[in-house]
Amino acid sequence: MDYGHSERPAGAVPLPTAIKILIAGGFGVGKTTMVGAVSETRPLRTEEVLTETGVGIDDLSGVEGKTTTTVAMDFGRITISDDLVLYLFGTPGQDRFWFVWDELALGALGAVVLADTRRLADCFPSIDYFEGRGTPFVVAVNCFEGARQYRLHEVQAALNLDPGVPVLLCDARQRESSKEVLITLMEHAMKTRDARQVRD
Repeated sequence: MDYGHSERPAGAVPLPTAIKILIAGGFGVGKTTMVGAVSETRPLRTEEVLTETGVGIDDLSGVEGKTTTTVAMDFGRITISDDLVLYLFGTPGQDRFWFVWDELALGALGAVVLADTRRLADCFPSIDYFEGRGTPFVVAVNCFEGARQYRLHEVQAALNLDPGVPVLLCDARQRESSKEVLITLMEHAMKTRDARQVRD
């Protein structure tokens, strides 16, 4: 989505380039929290209360206190500079809502895959999805209190990631930490794009 090249009257202020970023990961990993922490506007949320219908379907181990879940997406916005705005789309984490992922992924420059070391296997569907689409992504380990801490190379090996995929620690509740993740993703996506252009 590049609005910077639309026709405008002479002397008009140029519109910023809009870039779409996905925030993905397993159920209860902190996607809604990250979008809310970093968005400069009140985020749009599509959360619903967990009900007995999800018993036996939703795995609440490690997130027993969770009472709501995203059923479509979270949406937020952050201005990086006068000519660059990021639009953030948090994906639903439960597999029964994955049918919306293809729509959300259209036009996305890249993705953040949030990881919880207590439930690391929950990352695999997101990683497989973005690898399959050729979408650049980074893995951000959300540091939950009480969770065992691993070295980044251990997480990379456990997830069987390509060595070029950045892995970093973050606190999804903190704006600056979340911004650092987004900046790392932008840098990685640009390097990936440039490498593809050289190959082509």
